[in-house]
Amino acid sequence: MLSVVRRVVIVTFPDAQVLDVTGPAEVFSVAGRLGVDPEYEVVVASPAGGPVATTSGIELSSRALRSVRGEVDTLVVAGGTGTRAAVRDRSLVEGVRRLAARARRVASVCTGAFVLAEAGLLDGRRATTHWASADALARRHPSVAVDPRPIFVRDGRVWTSAGVTAGMDLALALVADDHGAEVARSVARWLVLYLQRPGGQAQFSAHLDGRLARRGPLQDLQAWMAEHLDADLGVAALARRAAMSERHFARRFRVETGRTPADHVEALRTEAACRLLEATDEPIEVVARRCGFGTVETMYRAFRRRHGTTPARHRAFFAASA
Repeated sequence: MLSVVRRVVIVTFPDAQVLDVTGPAEVFSVAGRLGVDPEYEVVVASPAGGPVATTSGIELSSRALRSVRGEVDTLVVAGGTGTRAAVRDRSLVEGVRRLAARARRVASVCTGAFVLAEAGLLDGRRATTHWASADALARRHPSVAVDPRPIFVRDGRVWTSAGVTAGMDLALALVADDHGAEVARSVARWLVLYLQRPGGQAQFSAHLDGRLARRGPLQDLQAWMAEHLDADLGVAALARRAAMSERHFARRFRVETGRTPADHVEALRTEAACRLLEATDEPIEVVARRCGFGTVETMYRAFRRRHGTTPARHRAFFAASA
């Protein structure tokens, strides 16, 4: 008897980002080489077919969208700077809509979310994209609930991810959905991925999430905050250390970093807690205290806001991924 396969169609277009295509393709390919059953058949398709140039100059061979017949298990749309032209290509948008209608699930990598949205596939759904394009997606498609923070988002049968390497995280999650978490972890180990990241993890660290202050005193204060998370980091204490009035400090900090002092402190503490939960077996109460949360309940609320999970679940996930 012939083995059943799951057909994965990855849609590309001129000036797509090569890793948005090859990253997920390699994840599915490795899963097949590790013996998953049913295995995956990856098809790369484009509006016209033939060689398609990516932003890096590498050309990808592809089939024409209209030539893709039969069942489609998973439809993935790549992103890249070429998305601006892709959303105006009616043959591409209609081709994606047509394939999505018969696919079990639909996904996008990076700005591929714009193509899904143009095809009406994100209406009324929560979705993400590369952080630099999230505002533009929200403005262009107000019916889409755009969340710029997560690495990937699942809303029913539609999955969307952040940029570049997040497409591999998304593909690992799809493999886990099909074959279980242990298989996905085996694929991640084979690909020498540092960690299989959960979808709720932020797209970048707390230090990158906010801007570095422009002035020396506040830059020094930001560095001190990161090294003294268990200290009093309330506005009054920080203002005293910066030799400013509370009102002036709060205003300058927000102007120079793009976030409030409280938001910056919570981001630093949550990120530090993540590292401790991943790398140590210290009790959660100790982690909360070391990171300055004071109580487990305070840390729990911060994790819910920033990662959509709990400290215990975060630790369990990364312990299993080791």
